[in-house]
Amino acid sequence: MVGPLEELINALKRLPGVGEKTATRYAFYVMNANEEEIQELVRTIGEVKQKLRLCSRCFHLTDVDPCEICSNTKRDASRMCVIETPMDLIAIEKAGHFKGVYHVLHGVLSPLDAIGPSDIRLSELLDRVRNEDTQEVILALNPTVEGESTAAYIGDRLKGHNVVVSRIAYGIPVGGSLEYSDPLTLSRALENRKKI
Repeated sequence: MVGPLEELINALKRLPGVGEKTATRYAFYVMNANEEEIQELVRTIGEVKQKLRLCSRCFHLTDVDPCEICSNTKRDASRMCVIETPMDLIAIEKAGHFKGVYHVLHGVLSPLDAIGPSDIRLSELLDRVRNEDTQEVILALNPTVEGESTAAYIGDRLKGHNVVVSRIAYGIPVGGSLEYSDPLTLSRALENRKKI
């Protein structure tokens, strides 16, 4: 393979979820695209790196501070959804149901990876709960060992504050099959069942 093309393929493979075939397909797209398209791609990647920063309130990615969600007076600021990553926020927003505010931790506790409370945005979360009119904290962390331990830690730290702490329900996905569900998912689905 040609040197620069191989370099591009190797660079693209460093992106999450991009393997050899996808990287090769992207590289050939770039090679065959017109100069305008490539310049636009390069420009927009550069702008993302230059213009995006973390919201000083919720720590979501934004080009304005505070972000559009935090500055939206129509949002219910008394309900705060705590999530691991900005991608989780985007997923919840796409669902279109939650109308409160967010707090992005940028990680979860993981003693094996030497990630403790000071390595993620936990102190900022506690400050927000103390200083804002937060009435409910909804923990929407992934159902992993680290997510569960982080949720337990946050729940423990929020005891004594006048705030309801809840955890999102987990269960069988729409279109999913019970046969292929893991025992923890099945247990949670049964525990969190609703009357019809």
